Amino acid sequence: MTRLSNAFPKDRAALVCFVTAGDPNAAATPAILDALVTGGADVIELGMPFTDPMADGPAIQAANLRSLGAGTTTADILTIARDFRARHPNVPLVLMGYANPMLRRGATWFANAARDAGVDGVICVDTPPEEDAALGPALRASGVDLIRLATPTTDGARLPTVLGGASGFLYYVSVAGITGKQQAAQTSIEEAVARLKAATDLPVAVGFGVRTPEQAEAIARVADGVVVGSAIVELIGKHGADAPGAITPYIQSLSAAVRAARKESK
Repeated sequence: MTRLSNAFPKDRAALVCFVTAGDPNAAATPAILDALVTGGADVIELGMPFTDPMADGPAIQAANLRSLGAGTTTADILTIARDFRARHPNVPLVLMGYANPMLRRGATWFANAARDAGVDGVICVDTPPEEDAALGPALRASGVDLIRLATPTTDGARLPTVLGGASGFLYYVSVAGITGKQQAAQTSIEEAVARLKAATDLPVAVGFGVRTPEQAEAIARVADGVVVGSAIVELIGKHGADAPGAITPYIQSLSAAVRAARKESK
């Protein structure tokens, strides 16, 4: 069993929380990550800031700009990850970002650096499964999970390609659009999760547009994980380095809803 597999118990969904590394600055990120853990996050996604985050909506775009403006580097991100692992040896940590920062020094360098920093998985948003050779073999050789994305437009013919070589969990992007702007109808999420779970034994986590405990609870009844990002990033944008005080109670409300979801459905 790995940290990631342990994070998705059979009796409830996992709460997956995203923040951008270095937002508002690298010195503030550790306390923000600790606030997520204190609030009850089961998995942390740490975004790697990039100049052109094309899948992300205004909140995460702004977080990328704040982080880059503060001078955040890949070395800073790896230090944040390494220090997080020392403080939280059992909480899974996933790096999420775009190919350019991951590949500029070579896939093998990045995969080994991620492994050595205690990273459990990587989501590379703009590397499709058809281009797995760019990063996948290096991550697998280093024992780092390659987490793939499925979307409402991932049909039955392409799904095996998406799942091939994937590990950790499958991230279902529930809307055809950018992060944080809208949420898919619950019925469509339920149908998609059922279809995906019929095709893979990987846990299926659902994200994009989830921001309230009620939304999280509804998804947690059917999915293996619930991903929340933009709403957390908005708190950081509002409160800056003081964000941990607002983040912990917000995550607690989401965590309680996720944990109660299947109990109430019985």
